[in-house]
This record gives sequence, structure tokens and C-alpha cells, in this order.
Amino acid sequence: MVRDGGTELDIRQLRYFLAIADAGQITRAAKALNMEQPPLSRQLKQMERELGVTLFDRSGKQLTLTHAGELMRERAEGLLRQFHETLQEVKEVEEGVQGLLSIGAVVSCVSLLPRAIERFREKYPQVTFKISEGDHYQLGDALAKRSIELVVARLPFEFAIDSPYEHDVLRLPSDPFVAVIPSKWSPADKEASISLAELAAHPFLTLKTDQTTGMHEQVMNEFRRSGLAPNIICECSSVAIILSLVAAGLGATVLPKSVVAMSPIDAIRMLDIEHADFQSEVGIVWLKDRYLSKSARHFIEQYTSGGY
Repeated sequence: MVRDGGTELDIRQLRYFLAIADAGQITRAAKALNMEQPPLSRQLKQMERELGVTLFDRSGKQLTLTHAGELMRERAEGLLRQFHETLQEVKEVEEGVQGLLSIGAVVSCVSLLPRAIERFREKYPQVTFKISEGDHYQLGDALAKRSIELVVARLPFEFAIDSPYEHDVLRLPSDPFVAVIPSKWSPADKEASISLAELAAHPFLTLKTDQTTGMHEQVMNEFRRSGLAPNIICECSSVAIILSLVAAGLGATVLPKSVVAMSPIDAIRMLDIEHADFQSEVGIVWLKDRYLSKSARHFIEQYTSGGY
């Protein structure tokens, strides 16, 4: 029961309200809730009477939220989320580490997960995983909506500019950048390194999305420091695509070593970059001051204890 100044609302009424807001119709919401329409209409009227506000504009065919209704929806979603998280936290006091752990990873960090998950499941075999891939903005939104708990990402993590959420970061060992070229460009017995000047002389492919550009800018800055400008012929949002294009002989690229080391493609070659010791920073990101499941906490602890 939520009580304030003589107004009383319960969890059930908040669920009813959100169902109506989602459906836009009492009839459709009642069907989704598996209940009759008249009782649901009465519950909505009772809520509005208790609050002293109108939550929905009823002038059209669809019910639309008023300004008060929009605020109510935002707060109701937060209250229900906190309610469910509290129940889960209480259950975990008695239960072991089990259940579903949802993790997000940017495209260039997916290669870091297999070993970490393998080590984790050796200790906690009752935990199953759901892995989502996306850019920083997509995964930041998923964190905010609680559809994932952790993100493995390149740093700094780029939340949406208007995001109200603060986040914590556990920094992982840095990941050196390497050059990736088509195997046919170089005999196998050649030196295992290449200069930035040589890379700038070839067609260049870069990993970049419409919204997240941190890694791209880091690589470009390294070229600029050497007074060079690579001949960029393609921007790719996918690691798989960029490696496939390199394998086809279209150009070279620069990626974190962990990304290339996990690639099964035979037609590419990984080279150290001469006189350019720059690293990609990596970390685990989660929302600050928000509930984390026991499995999520143990996943983080695995890294702090060196278990990666």
C-alpha cells in the first residue's frame, strides 16, 4: 500500500493503471489483465478520485495520458520495479546464486565474454545468461529499463546526453590496439609489425556507429599525432562486417587485440603497430545506487579477484 496525505494506492492499482496506459483502452487492458471491464473502470475512477487529478484524456477513441498521467506512469513503473527488486533481494538472502543474469556488450567486447562466463559457471552452475549486443546508447537505455544489469564496454561509456542516470565502472585490464590487414598483402614470414604511415597509405576501414564514436576517435587521434590522415573508405558498425571486408582485401583497420584474437577468419593478419603504444580501456558498467542481483555482484567480484 502506498499512502500519502490520506491518499491510498496499492500495487494492484498501479498495475491496473499501467495496463490501461499501455493498451490505450479499458476493454483491451481488461482483456490483458484477464478481468471484466466494469471493475477496471471503477478502479481507474477511484484512483483519480483519490489523487484528485485526471490521469487520462478520454476525448478521443484512444485514452491518452494527461501530464499528470505521464508523471504517474513514470513513477508507477519505478515503484513496481523497486517492489519486484525488493522481493528478489529478500529471496536471495536464503537462496544461492542462481537464476538469469542479463549482460550487455558492445560489439567490440563480445570476445571478452566467453572465458569470463566459462569461469563464472564453473563456480555458479545454476546461473544462466542472456547476452545483448548494441552500442553505448542502446545498452545505456537497456540498463535504465533494467532489461540488463551489467554492460561490458569500451571506456569512457557514452550514455545519452540527457540520461539522468549515474553509473559505476570497474576497469578491466587495458587492451592494446593492433593493425589488421588482408593476409594476401603480406607474406607470412614478414615482420609482425606495421607503421601508422604504412597503414595511412592503404585503404582504411573504421569501426564506428552513428551515436558512439569513442574508439574511432581514439584511433584517429593516434594518426593525427603522427601527422597522418588515413584514407577511410568505409565506416562499419559491426566487427564481423569489418573483419570480413578486410579478409576480402578491401582495406586495413585498427582494432583492440582481443577482438582480432577471437576471430576465426583465416584471410586476415594481425600486426603490432610500430611506435604507437596505445590501449583501449575496457570496463564493466552498472547503474549507481541501484539493486544488483547476487549473480551480478558475484560476476563483478570475479574480476576484482583476478578471475578473468
